[in-house]
Formats: sequence, C-alpha cells, structure tokens
Amino acid sequence: MDVLLARPEAAAQRRRYGAAAVKRAVRSALDEARTRWRESGGAIDAKAVLGRADALLSGLFSPPLRRVINATGVVLHTNLGRAPLSAEGLDLARDLLEGYVDLEVDLDAKSRGHRDARLERAARDLFDTDRAVIVVNNNAAAVLLTLNTLSAEKETLVSRGELVEIGGGFRVPEVMAASGARLREVGTTNRTRLSDYRKAAGPSTGLLLKVHPSNYRIMGFTQEVDLASLSALGRELRLPVAYDWGSGLVAPPQDVGLPDESTVKSTLDADPDVVCFSTDKLFGACQGGLLLVKPALAEAFRTNPLLRALRVDKVTYTLLGAALEAYRRGRWQTLPALAMLAATPRQLAARATRLKSAIERSAPGRFRLDTVRAEGRAGGGSAPLDPLPSPAVAVVPVRGRVEDLESHVRSGGDPPVLGVLSEGRLLLHVRTLLPGDARDLAVRLAAFGESASGERDEEMR
Repeated sequence: MDVLLARPEAAAQRRRYGAAAVKRAVRSALDEARTRWRESGGAIDAKAVLGRADALLSGLFSPPLRRVINATGVVLHTNLGRAPLSAEGLDLARDLLEGYVDLEVDLDAKSRGHRDARLERAARDLFDTDRAVIVVNNNAAAVLLTLNTLSAEKETLVSRGELVEIGGGFRVPEVMAASGARLREVGTTNRTRLSDYRKAAGPSTGLLLKVHPSNYRIMGFTQEVDLASLSALGRELRLPVAYDWGSGLVAPPQDVGLPDESTVKSTLDADPDVVCFSTDKLFGACQGGLLLVKPALAEAFRTNPLLRALRVDKVTYTLLGAALEAYRRGRWQTLPALAMLAATPRQLAARATRLKSAIERSAPGRFRLDTVRAEGRAGGGSAPLDPLPSPAVAVVPVRGRVEDLESHVRSGGDPPVLGVLSEGRLLLHVRTLLPGDARDLAVRLAAFGESASGERDEEMR
C-alpha cells in the first residue's frame, strides 16, 4: 500500500478525489489483484492496480446525471429531462449565481420582497396581463396549490373525461385527495356538457377545474366544454375556474409545427381565474410550474403555507427569467427545444446529410446507411396527435446484429445514444440532435464497427 500510494498516479488521484477515498479504492483494487494472484499466480502489477482504483473512483464520484445523445425524434423526452437549456440561460446562471442575488429583497424599498416580483413584471409584459405570477417546482405542484387554496374541504367539479393519469402513475384524483379537495365528477367519459357543471354546483362547491388531456385524446362521439364557456359559468355561479393546461406554448403554433396547440395568450383570453402549466415542456425552459392568477386571488395563494414547501430557488428563477427574456426579445429560437420544433425540412435534410457523411468518415464501409422518412413527436405529453415528420439516418452494421449495435451505443460507453430500432435498422432522428452530437455519435458507431471487425477477424483466425 505504501509503495502504491507513493506513486505519481496516486498523488494525482488524491488531488482529485481526496486521500481517504483514494486509500479505500487502492485497497479494494489491491484485494482484487491478490485474489487473482492466488487463483492464477499472475504477478501483481502496480500500474494495473492503480488503473483499477481510478476506475473505481470514477464510478464512485460520477455526477448524478450523464449527458445523453437523443436520436429518438422525441423533443421533450421526459426520461431525458425534457427541454434542453439554452446557452444564454446557463451563462446568465453562472454569472449571477457565483455570488449573492436579490432573491427576496426589494433594494429600492430596503425591505423584504416576494420571490416572484421580477419574474412577474416580465411575464405581465410578455403576456399583456395584470395577473400575479407564482412559481412552484412543477405543474403537479401548481395544481396541488390551486386545489388547496381554492377548494380545500370543498368539492371540485371535473369532467370524467379529464381525470387523467400522467407519467409515473400520478393521477388527478390522487393529487386532489392530497390537496384536501373533494372530487365531484361531472358528465361522462366521452361527453360532458355545460349543464352537467351547472347541475352539480352547489353550496359545497369550491372550484370548477378543467384539465388538458395532455398525452391522449378521446375521438368520435364526444363533447366537451370549452374553457371560455366554463369561465363564463364560473362568473355566473361566483365560483373560481382553474385550468390545468400543461404545455405552456408561447411561440407561434404554426412556426413550431403544432398548429392546433393553444398559446398562453389565447388561454388567458378565455379568462379562467387560474392557469397553470409546466415550464419544461413547450415553454422550453427548466422544470417548474407557473401559475397565472387573477389579482384578487393572489394573496390567498401567496399566504398559503403549502407554498413554502413548493417554492423554487434562485437557479430556477434565473433560468425561467432567461427564457422569458428570450420571448420578450423575439429570440425564442435560442431555446433548444423550440429550435428543434421549428426546424425546416431543408435544415433537417442538411443535418441528415452531415450525419451520414460523419459516420462514413469515421467508419468507412462498416455500415449500410440510408436517409429515410421518419416521424418524431413533441413529447412530454404535448400534442400527441401531431407528428413531426423529419428524416432519419438508418444504420445497419455490415458485421454484427443491429440489436447489438443499439445496445452498444446505448450502454457501451460515453455519451450514451438513444435511437429507435425499426424493421431491422437503427434509426437516428436528426431533429433532436444538438450541436456536436453528430460528431460524437459517429465516434460511438465507429467503436462498434472496430469491435465487430475484430471479433470477425478472430473467428476467421
């Protein structure tokens, strides 16, 4: 141990990982080497032991997340973190958050302020509204806070066709139960009329809630109450109306290939008392839940003790603020997810050509490559019926199985690559590739080509 820890490699490891961790790793690596020596009689090599220790330390001190190349064509892939963050937002976060910030202080009044104040001013300007802005850690939290604030111990009326389940098994009725609100179903699964809400409303009713269907649609013999009509009924009955909207689209729907999606502005025009949506879906920023609340209700939300458990920190405010500024300056395409959605057929075709060329240069003759038509999705529970047509590069290894290729790029090294297996080919969608991904993807494929060629040569020998 003393000899190993005195070597320069161990000194470098100590500078990186700390003396205690290095000693534990070297001890584990040395124990493994002793076991092999007893079994096979092979000499213990100091360099090999320290190399194994380095591998153990790398695994032990790896970040909680890894960069992944998304070649699935799903832009807002929930399992991959939904919207990638903009370089401008990350630069701003680094510049601001290395020091202290005015998170909860009004510097002009020299008094404590509320966290949402500056974000609220920006959102009011962008959306041309006087609504209060409240930020929580995701949209489920926004719904929970809304129900608890407006309908605790009271009935909340919801259409049966809107009792959705989102990813991870979270269901609207369960969120309602946790909030203290009582669920009152109205209408049927496929048809709900305004009269159903009117008949169900009574002294124990606290809220009319409309829920966007998110990741599914009911087709055929259907009827639903539009948000504007429900808002009008709420005013007539003197009951608040909340809309769990979900996606948060601000950019022009036509420009991002989602012509049937509503926007923040059109949703506010329907005049519900509360609108809430996710900020890491079509809004294109980090995880968060943004509530736009009519001024008369703002104090009730801000004084709810539950808000303290659901509030976000300075990192989220900084990144959301950067996204709002991008929209206010007409630069929404600097948000990577929005840029992916807005990519033109010509741009996508050029990307496919570049990716195919990069693979050919990295692994000449090792793959059969074709540019094919494919369809992606917005993802994240947004616009489930709107396909995103785009080219993909179809890859088939000349040697080896395509299933082995998919496994290799997914779990055989860094960065992992997620593509789509289809009809005996690995499809690499170009819409969801970020700058630099094509080069790294080609290197990962070339590594498979080399291993497959080596195995083939060994078999022939």
